[in-house]
Amino acid sequence: MDPVTLTTERLLLRTVGPQNTDAVYDACQDPDIRRWTTIPSPYLRENAEAFTEQLVPDGWADGSMYTFGVFLHSGELAGMLGITMRALGMGEIGFWAAKQHRANGYIAEAVLTACRWAFVHAAIDRIEWRAEVGNHASRAVAQRAGFTIEGTLRAATTNKGVRRDTWIGSLLPSDMGLPSTAPYLPTRA
Repeated sequence: MDPVTLTTERLLLRTVGPQNTDAVYDACQDPDIRRWTTIPSPYLRENAEAFTEQLVPDGWADGSMYTFGVFLHSGELAGMLGITMRALGMGEIGFWAAKQHRANGYIAEAVLTACRWAFVHAAIDRIEWRAEVGNHASRAVAQRAGFTIEGTLRAATTNKGVRRDTWIGSLLPSDMGLPSTAPYLPTRA
């Protein structure tokens, strides 16, 4: 799939490339991003180059991962988000916010925009959000974006060589008033 650009009133979601390597590298020096995500630590310039020049374009090309830089209309990088395909019709979303752009609602707005696009244009019927237990900022973004928190998975994430418990949530097209590509029959309580 060719990369797409999505816009909101405050944001531009678009792919990143070599011109964004410095901004990605700088943002990933933040200890909170390194702590709560599975990016390499220390995060080297080579990691940023591999991300912007290989991982992102390859993910779009083979349909395995749809990565968006979250930019303000001024062009400043506010964060990143990606939807990684995990199974047919099911993706997993991950995101981070640059330190100076936290608590502005940018990432929740970007998550909603990207999820809507994925449901309508990428034939995805379930998007999962996962975060290490204790990452309250990520959980707040997921909840603001409408994800249903489904529980805790024991030892489900390996981060920096340590297995950690993981919160999991989901968003379905019906949560946004959109149709699914396949019928869904929820369990009756």
